Amino acid sequence: MELDRNGLLDLYKTMTTIRQFEERGIPETGQRGMSASVHSSAGQEAVPTGVCANLTDEDYIGSTHRGHGHCIAKGVDVKEMMAELFGRATGPNKGKGGSMHISDMSKGMLGTNGVVGASIPLALGAALTSKVKKLDRVAVAFFGDGASSQGVLHESMNLASIWKLPVIFLCENNGYAMSTPSEYGVSTTHVSDRAAGYDMPGIHVDGMDVFAVYDATAQAVARARSGEGPTLIECETYRYYGHTVFDNPLTYRSQEEEDHWRARDPLQHFRNTVIPQGDITAEELDQMDQEAETLMEEAVKFADESPLPEAVELYDDVYVDYPKEMLKRGVNMSV
Repeated sequence: MELDRNGLLDLYKTMTTIRQFEERGIPETGQRGMSASVHSSAGQEAVPTGVCANLTDEDYIGSTHRGHGHCIAKGVDVKEMMAELFGRATGPNKGKGGSMHISDMSKGMLGTNGVVGASIPLALGAALTSKVKKLDRVAVAFFGDGASSQGVLHESMNLASIWKLPVIFLCENNGYAMSTPSEYGVSTTHVSDRAAGYDMPGIHVDGMDVFAVYDATAQAVARARSGEGPTLIECETYRYYGHTVFDNPLTYRSQEEEDHWRARDPLQHFRNTVIPQGDITAEELDQMDQEAETLMEEAVKFADESPLPEAVELYDDVYVDYPKEMLKRGVNMSV
């Protein structure tokens, strides 16, 4: 790990911002009657933080349904994200995408995605673009343990290895595909073991340790940028809440299990590692926690005060131009 003081503080700032967004934004969405499914990444903050700290705005990431942390770590504006959750026109996708469809191409954020495994071919295509156009950009495909058995992952790993594409396949193994334990859906001991079949490195790390994630990603990014091809990284992590806001996880996992993982909290692990070294104080980190809470207050206010999308914008960003057949059927675009 080669991080200076500012680099360490940036890691913590990202993690506490993600935590506060999940703890504040999701309940606020429910209180406003938004019925769309929302997936909390609380507990998994170390993964997107450690990964994206190695990337630039020019690099790409493809996300999942549980993608708020990916967005924040890649630099997407938090206030605009909150507006998107509230269905407001000031969101990155004009309030028409919601939690599972947040994208920001200026940050290389290809989008959160409600389709399991759908980020994988998107990142693969971005990596191919980078190689063909000699852009020196890396693409990261985030996916979960459930998606690790999707055929598209194996097809993509095979192609990436053949063509030596600058892509990182990043598995966030939080132990469950919805309510199904990962050991029921994965034949190998670790998802990362599958890398051997595609002649690429497979790295298994503690996903609650931001430093371990950072170091593993640094190796994979260096490999990708040097033209050596893809890497599969598996981060063993844990989501603190249910699959969605409508899910009670204690119907399929125990309180003892939850307590075990909460005792390994990634933010507390950071504190336990860094504070004893003497360069960063607990008071500084407390202040960052407070700043993140204040940012969420500002984000909620911004979202509440933002307008809803106009009905006339319904088909914007869907078609290059409105199909004549649609207009002939009597669609009133002035509503």
